Amino acid sequence: MDDIVDLVTRSLADETAAEFTERVDEQAMQLRRAIEAGEFDNEAFSVGLEVELYAVNAEPEPPEPDEGEDGEELAEEDLDDDLSGSGEAAWSGSLDAPAEPADGGGASLEPDDGSLEPLGDESADGETAEAGDRADDAFGPGEGPSLDVDPDSPLAEEEPETPDAEAEPGVEPSVEEAADEPYMDPEDWRGRLTRLPDVVFEGEANKELGLHNAEVNTEPNSFDETGMEVQTTAVEMQTKQARQQASKHNCELVLDAMWTVPPEGGSEQYLSAHETRDGVVLADNMRQAPRYVALDNEALDHADGSIGFDVPGYSGSFPTILFESLATSIQPHLQIPDAGAFSEYYNAAIRTLGPLLALSVNSPFLPADMYDDTDGEWLCANTHHELRIAAFEQSVNTSANPKVRVPRDLDSTTDVVGRVVEDDLFAPFLREWLEESDRDGLADDIWEFDHKRGTYWRWLRCVVGGTPVEGASTERSLRIEYRPLPTQPHVKDMIGLQALTVGLIRGLVAADHPAAELPWQEARRSFYNAAQDGSAADLSWVTAGGERTADRAAIYDEVFEYARLGLAEQDVPEASIDEYLGPIEARYEAGTTPSDWKIARVRESLDGGDDLSTAIQSMQRDYLAASREHHSFDEWL
Repeated sequence: MDDIVDLVTRSLADETAAEFTERVDEQAMQLRRAIEAGEFDNEAFSVGLEVELYAVNAEPEPPEPDEGEDGEELAEEDLDDDLSGSGEAAWSGSLDAPAEPADGGGASLEPDDGSLEPLGDESADGETAEAGDRADDAFGPGEGPSLDVDPDSPLAEEEPETPDAEAEPGVEPSVEEAADEPYMDPEDWRGRLTRLPDVVFEGEANKELGLHNAEVNTEPNSFDETGMEVQTTAVEMQTKQARQQASKHNCELVLDAMWTVPPEGGSEQYLSAHETRDGVVLADNMRQAPRYVALDNEALDHADGSIGFDVPGYSGSFPTILFESLATSIQPHLQIPDAGAFSEYYNAAIRTLGPLLALSVNSPFLPADMYDDTDGEWLCANTHHELRIAAFEQSVNTSANPKVRVPRDLDSTTDVVGRVVEDDLFAPFLREWLEESDRDGLADDIWEFDHKRGTYWRWLRCVVGGTPVEGASTERSLRIEYRPLPTQPHVKDMIGLQALTVGLIRGLVAADHPAAELPWQEARRSFYNAAQDGSAADLSWVTAGGERTADRAAIYDEVFEYARLGLAEQDVPEASIDEYLGPIEARYEAGTTPSDWKIARVRESLDGGDDLSTAIQSMQRDYLAASREHHSFDEWL
């Protein structure tokens, strides 16, 4: 722990900021030249997906682990690995599909035995936006919105390490098996937020900001029929493996956007618990990686030691950024082969933020015990449909220029470099603190730039560089990271949103659609309206004929039409397109999102005489049951 405190202190020192900034400037100059010289052009499009989950108690009577089995405490990774936010790169390149199950039916998330943001500061308009958003994009893996290191960052682990028997004492809090024993009635204990034991991360799950968080990443594939099939299988298999590993330790990994059944001891206590060592704040339930701790202390310093959180029904403050870990997301990636056309794709993608978020909203409630005397009917009528947006924005938007917001349009591709350079500096590290070897390859050459890119938290951002994707790209590539979408109840829903997102962006540009002519302010307004009002949001769009419209039917007719066109442009067969987009089209036709479903269930409980806390927790347990019983959200309706 002393090593972490020392690294954090060095990270926040003035002399580090000066040296780090000088290196970032030099590396940015090299990147601009390389992009302009065509070195970031590639052969074909690629796609990838990041999926975040959280853990809850899963069994009413957890069995005692046998001595010597994998329940025993494991040593932690070396200190260098603690700087990573995820266990494996989410953008390495293989077209090899995971093995199909013997029955040929594809992987399933269902257990084999049947068990197992008000929104953030919107002052980006006008002068504030112009000042802060000249540096405007975003990246970061393992979190979405998350504080994690980007999967391609030199700070990310390449693969989990198996600690030696003589390893140094761990630098992260250990999760004792005894903590899994129920201290209350089993019915109350089941479904509560819980920490994940470290052994869960020996498989497909990667570590995240909170000790209750996990992430799985697909390897990227070429954007075509085979690549999308591999993406589907990878998400199914990796998520199933991670959930099975967690189930061995009385945990269930949940596909959901925000936990609402509080942990024992209460949500505010869990999110606030911390100690201070030599002036460095260490959050008890945050993974004690130096990067996370440094980011936490940087944000706290800007906020004078207390970070406010204000949404309908709740107003409070926290001594740590950990309330960001309320949120879980999915993040589709789309690599653009023509670097010169990158800004065209990026600007079109900004116009899709509102319509796609409105279809996917899934976090209308905070943990039940965070509402004191809030009237339940009032809350159901006034809560935001996507509280993740507010949670992430308010947790880290503590510096002069908000770091989490809708990015400005790009004038040229090299703007993606300049925006990172100009962004407010948070928690810099120098490569030699962690790596003694000579620099070798792009990742090493832009190490400090990549580190800063990891704190450029826009809702849409560019990732510069990556590992090669067979038949598509080299390590010198540019891709869009699409960050605002919440985690969905099923794999089919997540793959559907991935296909809708990448297909729509591709289709708009392929058809020379004038969507990007929608004024940026209107695109931004649509995004925050979607976060607040979900499927009923007031959205703006420019039609294929160049006409402005707010008609939802006209907007979504084109959203699905051009997503289908984009997928077809990449040689995805019509039958596969129907399979991918069908669950999302069905929820649109039904006029019901996961958030709508949650609010309706809470209203039903309130009408039946339950108090708000009981109603929210009852809804959440119904959500978990429905996610086990079905295969896509439209089956719930």
